[in-house]
Amino acid sequence: MTVRTRVAPSPTGDPHVGTAYIALFNRCFARQHGGQFILRIEDTDQVRSTAESEQAILDSLRWLGLDWDEGPDVGGPHAPYRQSERGDIYSQYAEQLVQAGHAFKCYRSAEELDTLRARIKESGENRALKPRDLELDETEQARREAEGAPYVIRMRVPEDGRCAIEDMLRGTVELDWALADAQVLLKSDGLPTYHLANVVDDHLMGITHVLRGEEWLNSAPKHKLLYEYFGWDMPALCHMPLLRNPDKSKLSKRKNPTSIHFYRRMGFLPEALVNYLGRMGWSMPDERERFSLSEMEAAFDINRVSLGGPVFDVEKLSWLNGQWLRDLSDEQFLQQLMGWAFNRDYVMQVLPHIKQRVETLSDVVDKAGFCFSGMLSISEQDFEHKQYSTEDMKEWLQFFLWSCEAQRSWNRDNLFADAKALADALDVKIRDFLFPVFVAIAGTSASFSVVDSMALLGADISRARLRHAVEVLGGVSKKQTKKLEKAYAGLLSQAD
Repeated sequence: MTVRTRVAPSPTGDPHVGTAYIALFNRCFARQHGGQFILRIEDTDQVRSTAESEQAILDSLRWLGLDWDEGPDVGGPHAPYRQSERGDIYSQYAEQLVQAGHAFKCYRSAEELDTLRARIKESGENRALKPRDLELDETEQARREAEGAPYVIRMRVPEDGRCAIEDMLRGTVELDWALADAQVLLKSDGLPTYHLANVVDDHLMGITHVLRGEEWLNSAPKHKLLYEYFGWDMPALCHMPLLRNPDKSKLSKRKNPTSIHFYRRMGFLPEALVNYLGRMGWSMPDERERFSLSEMEAAFDINRVSLGGPVFDVEKLSWLNGQWLRDLSDEQFLQQLMGWAFNRDYVMQVLPHIKQRVETLSDVVDKAGFCFSGMLSISEQDFEHKQYSTEDMKEWLQFFLWSCEAQRSWNRDNLFADAKALADALDVKIRDFLFPVFVAIAGTSASFSVVDSMALLGADISRARLRHAVEVLGGVSKKQTKKLEKAYAGLLSQAD
């Protein structure tokens, strides 16, 4: 048997370090066994998926050296490797399940589903929605079908009992069927959910081992049942421990930068980041901290993965990156520096914004230094405004950060339009609204256009600096967040 593993990211945002983490372990496992590593794109979320995000994922993984044997850009015998291009395949298998009685058409509306869930909760039952809750009588089913009402296809799941899942790290894990809902397999738009698409694709692509995050462990019973319904052999499962923030919570961008772009733009070496991710829950046989990708592949043993939630500590990563940098020759260091930010393409984008603002070449450092920096050293005093309080500044920054996180096309015009809409909704001058943004992004209000600066810096560094500024101003508690989210929703409705 040829070992075949895969990573299947969704192109719905910035390339995540968690994706690189899972890709790294899948690639090492495949290489250890002389097998193949496949990249598949899960782009069935047509609202949020973008070609730009897909390309960013491909570029980031390649920057890290985590290339693949088959994928959407390199092809392979199991193409296509984008789920959006495999729609007819999923429809065929979903219909096969309906015909076999393992799935059913569900015409329930969103309001009906809410009512059904509320009834179960009121009854004191601790269970998910089951087919008996969802299926209509024949007359009502026929009526809705005749009217052309929208429907989804759901799988049939047991009412009770337990499902035994074999996990490569955990051994046998038993999960309660009562908590497994009648999973939607095919959405009303004809596109599959993760559960159907992954089972079908893993089978058709010959995937033998599935190494994925432990958040998918609770879905394993439904996947196992689908394999049984189809009469297919199930791949071996390995649920990797989740990356954690220093406070042990799940790694999130609000507490830790999660985008690979951020670390690349900050000047981390790809070798150091891969090295650090390799240490997330795994160790070399000789326990050394520094090792290359090829060394990890040569020594890899999945049984050395620890189930304790590995902590992603940026300070520790920075220390490790420093070790890699100090091993470079002066010439290598210079090449890395030039490739990072002092390259012709990037500098040529900066120069037009500062030429009219300098009188000597030495002024460039003062006027454009923030374009070649990571996180800035700013204080609460930097945000003092003659008319508005620092609390106002913090709220505006949070509102603008949320709009930046939702921005799908990162350019100066869109960023300015978002800022102007928020300023108008708040009834403040755009100059005042952008004051704290200037400080957050450039470290001073006396800089060239802040939206031009953000376009140059890119989404990852810009959003990270905005988050940092919010923290410098005291941060936002959970209680405050709820209040501000409500206010933000109101501002958006005004902007519309």
